[in-house]
Amino acid sequence: MRNELPAWQALAAGAKEFQTLPNVALTDPQDRHSQLSFNYANLLFDFSRQQVTGETYQTLHQLAEQAEVKAFIDSLLSGAAVNISENRPVLHSALRGGAPNIDPVMRNAVEATKQRLYELADKVRNGDWRGFSGKAIRDIVHIGIGGSHLGPELVVTALHNHQTADLRFHFVANVDAHDLTQALRGLNPETTLFIVVSKSFSTIETQINAALARSWFLERSASLEAIAQHFIGITSNVEAAAQFGITANNIYPLWDWVGGRFSLWSAVGLPIILAIGPASFEAFLEGARSIDEHLSNAPVEENIPLIAALLGLWNYNFLDCRSLAVLAYDERLALLPNYLQQLEMESNGKSVARNGDRLDYSTMPVLWGGTGTNGQHAYHQLLHQGAERFCADIILVAHDHYDSPLQRRSLLANGLAQAEAFANGYQPSESDQAHRNVPGAHPISTIVMNDVNPQELGSLLAHYEHKVLCQGALWDINSFDQWGVELGKKLAIPIAAQLSGESPANEGSSTAERKDLYTQHLIAHLKQLAATQS
Repeated sequence: MRNELPAWQALAAGAKEFQTLPNVALTDPQDRHSQLSFNYANLLFDFSRQQVTGETYQTLHQLAEQAEVKAFIDSLLSGAAVNISENRPVLHSALRGGAPNIDPVMRNAVEATKQRLYELADKVRNGDWRGFSGKAIRDIVHIGIGGSHLGPELVVTALHNHQTADLRFHFVANVDAHDLTQALRGLNPETTLFIVVSKSFSTIETQINAALARSWFLERSASLEAIAQHFIGITSNVEAAAQFGITANNIYPLWDWVGGRFSLWSAVGLPIILAIGPASFEAFLEGARSIDEHLSNAPVEENIPLIAALLGLWNYNFLDCRSLAVLAYDERLALLPNYLQQLEMESNGKSVARNGDRLDYSTMPVLWGGTGTNGQHAYHQLLHQGAERFCADIILVAHDHYDSPLQRRSLLANGLAQAEAFANGYQPSESDQAHRNVPGAHPISTIVMNDVNPQELGSLLAHYEHKVLCQGALWDINSFDQWGVELGKKLAIPIAAQLSGESPANEGSSTAERKDLYTQHLIAHLKQLAATQS
């Protein structure tokens, strides 16, 4: 167990004094800033408002060495089967050239697929790809869920200023009918292209939405043959995609060594390529690749994702920060917290070590967040004067060519002010003004982007990816499976059969959970409500 390592025990012994100290000084503020701020890939990572002293910081470095995190990184990037529960490598870095020592066959497959995607994107963007009636494509409907949805939607939304094609994008994930209905409202099937993304091509939500989209299209085109011009499949199950009606030329691979939450660099990123074009997508990949190289080559004391991971572990396991707020002071990054929720909590929300032993320490806070300045008039009151400890990443963007200097200055000023208030708080001098007291002493990281452009966004997302993987190594867990997600999917199948009347209560599964009487009462109530509506 990691908590048996000498460095972990030393951190635990010295943690209590930090819980109420505002902005603990490493030495003086200027030296602190120089030691805890890093410029890389056009981004500033400022950790100077983290609650660490120089001694704590060095002990965290020792923990990384004792946990052999660098050896794990080398194994990850070399293609070792680090996903031990599924016996798979984890090589999404290879999709952007960040794992240079991979098998040449794999490298060639990645490059060949990328070129096919670029050719497809050029045809659609240039108007050369024609629908069944000879009209050019105008709307893209992307159907997926989880990792195959959150990444592309985030990037297309964040880079809308960089879109260079006259295309409209619609993202569908929820099996709730309102999601698909809203996406299809007002669309012309003659000019609509559907992208269906599912590694197995059997994910229930995606199956249902894709089937309904197919029915919508066929009702309006009256042609099975037309599917070939209007549906793209991204999957590892070519046979299932073909049975759906997607032609072989329109199927793009998802390899088993690419996890869903790390997949936006693959064919899953097709909407990104369609929006910003192949050249800008290459810049996006280059930004991520620069972080891959930094992770691989930088020493522990200068390795930015590893430092972020260590500080996060210090906050969660020793300073009792039970939540991580991601506060982006730029509307283009509004979907970043949603994306990071899956990336971080699905990766590291675990309670079992890699050897199968039950952990006796926690591994992941609740991640949430939003955009400034909206959040300041909502949940920031709780952050400033509530009783729970938290840590926060505040993301600032220096430039946006589409807003006025007044707007940008206001955003930046508010972000800087919130960071200062979270760290330092406010203690009124009057004894009868306790209601104005703001405790402060919350650990804050500030990330400053020059602009939200393809390269810097690629670097930012790769930074978070590697921070997550380093934390998984520090906690000695497998960050690459998600069996908790699978349980809910398994239980939903027999419940759906009962709701439809296809199977009676308590049948359709051999698991004990299927006999849950509380679920049975709710099923009966829902069926009764359905009967009254029929």
